Amino acid sequence: MSPQHCVVLGAGLMGRLLAWGLVQAGHRVQVFEAQGPDAHGAAAHVAASMLAPLAESAITELPVVRMGQYSLQRWPQLLASLPAPVFFQREGTVIVWHRQDASDAKRFADKLQHTRQQLPDLPAPQNLQAAELADLEPSLTEKFQQGLWLPQEGQLDNRQLLDALLQGLQHSSAELHWHSPHAPADFPQADALFDCRGLGAKPQWRSLRGVRGEVLRLHAPEVKISRPVRLIHPRYPLYIAPKENGIYVVGATEIETDDVSAASVRSTLELLSAAYSVHSGFAEARILEINTQARPTLPDNLPAIQALGPRVWQINGLYRHGFLIAPAMLDAALALLQGDATLAEQFGLLHSAAPTQAAIGGEA
Repeated sequence: MSPQHCVVLGAGLMGRLLAWGLVQAGHRVQVFEAQGPDAHGAAAHVAASMLAPLAESAITELPVVRMGQYSLQRWPQLLASLPAPVFFQREGTVIVWHRQDASDAKRFADKLQHTRQQLPDLPAPQNLQAAELADLEPSLTEKFQQGLWLPQEGQLDNRQLLDALLQGLQHSSAELHWHSPHAPADFPQADALFDCRGLGAKPQWRSLRGVRGEVLRLHAPEVKISRPVRLIHPRYPLYIAPKENGIYVVGATEIETDDVSAASVRSTLELLSAAYSVHSGFAEARILEINTQARPTLPDNLPAIQALGPRVWQINGLYRHGFLIAPAMLDAALALLQGDATLAEQFGLLHSAAPTQAAIGGEA
């Protein structure tokens, strides 16, 4: 395909990744972002960035799981193209629970088995008794005597990735426009436009809503957890994602609101108490950040690509699965640019829309 003039609206995770993919494909790329280059306004900035398709299958649909499988294979290739290293691992996910929550753990395990019946290519979860748990995560045996291990699941460092994508775009031919809010109708001259603004696209996609998450970032060098850990709990299920240099990302609440004001005392206490119940070393951790963000979510909690007009696409609704599915969304969008809808159809991403020109401009 000959080079095209492509406009990307939004420079969060999806906008940066798509802009990078377009540059790599030889297109002329312009990026317009309502905020600055630090991505502090993006949901991706506070995410744990876990790549856990089987673990997430307990709360999501099969299309997301399939995209997660696909993306786990794609992330190493994408990361290798970047100008700066990004922490990435595939050491699996460990699931634990307290004795009184065994019935919830059984329901969780049953959901995973049901997923594997439908997607047998997923690695099988493995039951962990005390000795096996000690081999994987010795420090957890102080509080737990059993668990589940989901092999080959992974994680990466969200902020390193956002920074590496920014570096790559800054040193490429891409034109980056910060503090420049725009709508799709502002660019009738573009050969193609991709709207990746998350909740900023709500004027054009009215069914978008925000789901608030509250996430802690802790420095806990005394805690020795080497892979993501999830705690099954009936009231506040928890994840703990270890990053480099003793940093742990702990989350996350889910509240049906796009309010991103400061975290509540209740949510913070629940997250801290749950983290302490997993590992007593968190008692001496230092709280680096208490973050809130609203994830862009569609009514069915599934991601989608919607055509606003000829060669004008909205990519949205990534919800809590942004890092898990972003490479699949990227490849589907790049294929659509070439007139190939196969991948988007395979993942069930295409939403039909017949907006008027006023709707494209956000006035309908």
